Amino acid sequence: MKQDIINKVSSILNVDKDLVKVEYPKDRSFGDFAVPCFPFAKELHKSPMDIANLLNEQLDYDTNVVNGFLNIKMDKKAITKNLITKIIEEKDNYGTNEYGKGKNIVVEYSSPNIAKPFGMGHLRSTVIGQALYNISKKCGFNVSSINYLGDYGTQFGKLLYAYTTWGNKDLNGGSIIDELKRVYVKFHEEAEKNPELDEEGRKWFKRLEDNDEEALKYWNWFKDESLKEFQKTYDLLSINRFDELSGESVYKDKMQPVIDEMEEKNLLSISEGATIIDLGDMTPALIKRSDGASLYITRDIAALYDRKKRYNFDEILYVVGNEQSLHFEQVKRIVDKMGYDYSDQIKHIGFGMLLQGGKKMSTRHGKSVILKDVLDEAIELAKTYIKEKNPNLENIDEVSKKIGVGAVIFNDLKNYRINDIEFNLEDTLRFEGNTGPYLQYTYARICSLLNNKQNIEVSYDNIDINEDKWNLVWTLSKYEEVIISAKESNDPSLIAKYLLDLASDFNKFYAHEKIIDNDINYTEFKLKLSEAVSIVIKDGLGLLNIGVIKQM
Repeated sequence: MKQDIINKVSSILNVDKDLVKVEYPKDRSFGDFAVPCFPFAKELHKSPMDIANLLNEQLDYDTNVVNGFLNIKMDKKAITKNLITKIIEEKDNYGTNEYGKGKNIVVEYSSPNIAKPFGMGHLRSTVIGQALYNISKKCGFNVSSINYLGDYGTQFGKLLYAYTTWGNKDLNGGSIIDELKRVYVKFHEEAEKNPELDEEGRKWFKRLEDNDEEALKYWNWFKDESLKEFQKTYDLLSINRFDELSGESVYKDKMQPVIDEMEEKNLLSISEGATIIDLGDMTPALIKRSDGASLYITRDIAALYDRKKRYNFDEILYVVGNEQSLHFEQVKRIVDKMGYDYSDQIKHIGFGMLLQGGKKMSTRHGKSVILKDVLDEAIELAKTYIKEKNPNLENIDEVSKKIGVGAVIFNDLKNYRINDIEFNLEDTLRFEGNTGPYLQYTYARICSLLNNKQNIEVSYDNIDINEDKWNLVWTLSKYEEVIISAKESNDPSLIAKYLLDLASDFNKFYAHEKIIDNDINYTEFKLKLSEAVSIVIKDGLGLLNIGVIKQM
């Protein structure tokens, strides 16, 4: 619709199409679209009002002029018929577009640390990253997902020291991850009393870098056990696979060529025994410690070079918390200083913290909340609610899982990612308000209605497109636009908020209209409109990696 208006205005005024903007009027009584005529005034040497009046005379739309804006009212019946037909025919392909056709995106997300529980702190990276992966595919990009495990660094030296010193080697069926968490917390408690322990941790990490047999044995064991535990959480979140599962350790033998290149380009200098890159007005990047051990940024640069070579990305999205913003600015600056031209393709998709009681959760201080435990609790709470509403529901376990897990995911993604989120499980599972269960319930309500559908052809001649119906059609028509906006801003909350608006519009329509009545043609029209809504709700929730339920 917008493109048709742009083409016609451009042709009448003989101006470039890029100059024509189509907006939505603040007051919908003026029209459905508005074309501001101010941008044409200088080029055409006419006042905005004169230009608007010219368009008003020549365009074959229902138009009016207000203060230099040409307002356009659309043929509601024609648009309603065409849109409903299009959505029902295309189903989950509706909203699919070619915004990113021919372009490659790499999305790095989730990235939990081995030898630690998969904590709630990694929920945000996981669900935001998966949503961006899904949205990017919907926009026609070639997308590759990477789960880049935290499996290297000085902290693993501390863990190796802690486990070999205090670890229980006879677990009797207990969890090695729980034991590693215990000794890791103990290390930091002891290090506060004896700072020399930090040096012991650094020594163990150096042994790991030097491929010491004992260090490697324990480290590989930690990693294998961690992956088994992580998969249980991914299964609950319906994340079945990553295109690449790797870790920082992959690049431990690939860093030296990068450091050599930095040396050849005269970028390195020594500061207090450590090797750094001076970044001008930015904090210097530490490339090697004084003991020769590598750092996270060195491995990240090596990984970036490798990915550019293998994926030839047009964008690489790092879904990592806001606190790492300086790190990624340093990475981009280093890429520039090394003479490469793709720093603008490096995008840090930052996000705020997940809070509980106003405080960040922290493994180091023994206060982590395990994500799988929270998801399991959400599922059980959902099951309790369902039994109260519908005790005879079939497949109650499957339904409870979709509602409980979906509620946790939606609670995260409905928020603008940069903001911190206070997590409250009971609030996320409410069946009213801005929640995932509210959307799932709306979808189930429509599925129940559709049992009355007779699949006859609808005649639109005598159908009244009143305000409730037109608002619903109008919202449905914006779906593709919202998807593209969500990709442009890398913000899944735009999808979540759109779905809430769509469900709200539908429930107003449902409250004001008797859907099933004696007029078969009118009933079938309302059911087809409802079916179109259900298709978009299901697809939109799918983009957020949330399942739907046909009966609740």
